[in-house]
Amino acid sequence: MIMKWLTFEYRRRLLCLWMLCAVISLSTQDAYQKKIDKYHEIWTSLIPKYVKLQYAGSMGFLSFGTGWDYGKNNQWETDVFLGFIPRYSTDDFKITFTLKQNFIPWKVRLNPSFSLDPLACGIYMNTVFGEDFWISEAERYPSGYYSFSTKLRMNVFLGQRITYNIPASKRYSANAITFFYEISTNELYLISRIQNRYLTPKDYLGLSLGLKIQFF
Repeated sequence: MIMKWLTFEYRRRLLCLWMLCAVISLSTQDAYQKKIDKYHEIWTSLIPKYVKLQYAGSMGFLSFGTGWDYGKNNQWETDVFLGFIPRYSTDDFKITFTLKQNFIPWKVRLNPSFSLDPLACGIYMNTVFGEDFWISEAERYPSGYYSFSTKLRMNVFLGQRITYNIPASKRYSANAITFFYEISTNELYLISRIQNRYLTPKDYLGLSLGLKIQFF
């Protein structure tokens, strides 16, 4: 009788131990899966969601970029661009870099295929690579000769967009194609306008055109 009881007690404890190990294993797997899901979410958020091509806009003759949209209705965008200024515009071929922040307050659905962004606005900073440009005044110039940086420009813009949403049956890699235009200026142009009232809008405002291809 005692042997039977011991055998039963041994089996009961073994079963409890097995159940405890199973619970710990499931808990560990769940925590591990949550960690994997978190890393996957972070990695996915780092993948650019679109590419852009922009003509003019104080960013170079042509600029090629990529970026991310986010927010409740994807109303925010952050872009990075590399552009170029050809030799016929300057003495040497030059490369530009631009960091751009866009805000699109609302969207108007025209039909199942097209939508309109009545307002797109934002700010961007761009620079030109090369020894001929500087952030602080070069030593070869008298103190106060240049009161501004020739390497960095801060720009603001307003514009509009129209988007073609590609039907799901016709999508290969892109989900949508957007055409946009922007009217922009920078701090140097605005200061010149304030100091020289005779300047007209074409002297301190610039028009740029662009194309955005959305992948995600």
